[in-house]
Amino acid sequence: MELLDNYMPQTSFSSYEEFAEKFKINVPENFDFARDIVDQWAQLEPEKKALVYCDDNGFERTFTFTEVSERSKRMAQYFVSLGIGPGDRVITLLRRRWEYWIIAVALHRMGAVLVPASIQLTTKDISYRIDSAEAKMLIAIDDEFVRAQIAPLKDQCETLHHILIVGDSPVTDYHDFNNEYPEFDLYDQPVNRTNDDEMVIYFTSGTSGYPKMAIHNRTYPLGHITTAKYMQRVLNNGLHLTQADSGWAKFGWGNIYGQWICGTAIFGYDPIRFDAGHFLETIQKHRPTTICVPPTMYRLMLHHGIEAKQFESVTWFATAGEPLSDEVNREWKSITGQDIHVGFGQSEGSPICCTFEWLEVRPGSMGRPSPLYDVRILAADGGYCDAGEEGEIVIIPAEKQVGLLSKYSLNKEQFQPLQGGVYHTGDIAYKDTDGYFYYVCRNDDMIKSSGYRIGPYEIESVLNTHPAVKESAIVGVPDEIRGQLICAIIVLHDGFAPSAELTKELQAHVKKNTAPYKYPRVVKYFHDIPKTTSGKIMRKDLKKLAESID
Repeated sequence: MELLDNYMPQTSFSSYEEFAEKFKINVPENFDFARDIVDQWAQLEPEKKALVYCDDNGFERTFTFTEVSERSKRMAQYFVSLGIGPGDRVITLLRRRWEYWIIAVALHRMGAVLVPASIQLTTKDISYRIDSAEAKMLIAIDDEFVRAQIAPLKDQCETLHHILIVGDSPVTDYHDFNNEYPEFDLYDQPVNRTNDDEMVIYFTSGTSGYPKMAIHNRTYPLGHITTAKYMQRVLNNGLHLTQADSGWAKFGWGNIYGQWICGTAIFGYDPIRFDAGHFLETIQKHRPTTICVPPTMYRLMLHHGIEAKQFESVTWFATAGEPLSDEVNREWKSITGQDIHVGFGQSEGSPICCTFEWLEVRPGSMGRPSPLYDVRILAADGGYCDAGEEGEIVIIPAEKQVGLLSKYSLNKEQFQPLQGGVYHTGDIAYKDTDGYFYYVCRNDDMIKSSGYRIGPYEIESVLNTHPAVKESAIVGVPDEIRGQLICAIIVLHDGFAPSAELTKELQAHVKKNTAPYKYPRVVKYFHDIPKTTSGKIMRKDLKKLAESID
């Protein structure tokens, strides 16, 4: 049995062209992820696996859809007892704890609004999110850093009624989540919510100022059928791994919605910090069938050393979050025999472009557009770009469109994401004559130096091929003459040390392998590059560091 058939008139396609033409999602009236997916799987296949969870401390636990259904009903009733109701917003700081999956389903079940957040946030960040969302409840892991950040919040945030702590030890200063919710009966009330009501909110950063809220309605999970079935190629009764912190939209992309609709179990691996060796051991032990991790993680695994036998169970490798260098993909394929397939998108929606199964993996390309969206490249003059011309990726409203945010909110004012009927991504790209898209950079990451517009990705890809370079990142730093200078942040492999000679060698390496004007005039050596818990480079933080260090 596949629930996917309930939402798609056709699921198999012989070519990308047929996929683009005939792909369609049937959106039912008042779609309810908890009841229509989780409860339905529990009824159809009571022992079907939903979640395989483990951490680096040896704790392992497997949950069936029946268990997820039952626990989420108890949690929903518990939340009701705390005064949480339909439309109320709840912020979570849960990393990848197994409780996140159950809490998310419980909130969806009762019509409350899930607002995931990263455990890296400080008090100021969390307070801003609570106030902006007017959140009534905060659910956080029992972690020393997180506890220190949330301690002042009850006095600072007027709307915050409850703080719940999720952990393995008794809690006395806040609600003890794990010991309180199991005492409650099962929630069985019908929820009076429509497809247009809020379901999930992600905070997204712009080029300046505070992050805004990207608000998704209750059809959002259906948009991620494309993610799971066609970008990640998950298998019904398979085991899918997307390594991402629950505070980021990438978690929603790869760890719950489309995957459960398609019937795969989620592999919830929850280390405190990413370690390539532990990660490889865990993969070999639990044998996931499909994997989607950021390019940085693929690169770190290659640096650690991989063998084909570690990935014998894997039928499909995917990536998203950052551009994938051709060097990493070539080396990965030489060892495993498989390509890494790229997906591109944002917190505001589901994948915009992908290297779908019918497409060849072209160096530097992120594939072709998802059939859910009418994707174009917009020139500065308002027209659409020809092949080879750089411009902004935009989405034109289309009949098939599902999964794109319904609205934004900033300073408690809601506004539409469309500008003149068009959704602007803020990402720069170009396409070739066959319609393959190539990512350049975020519009705000574009470096403008001496009249040139320079994207960081190409330079990083070149630097990462040098034998001394473990990691690199490119940012622009202010310069009175050129406007900005290209600044390379370098993390060296063991056995290499910063020196003037190495700096000149790296600069010459870039000049030799790309346009000479793109070489970094400034080179700085760091011990590590700041990243999110999902392995994505935090470019804003890196730029501030680069500007502050002489």
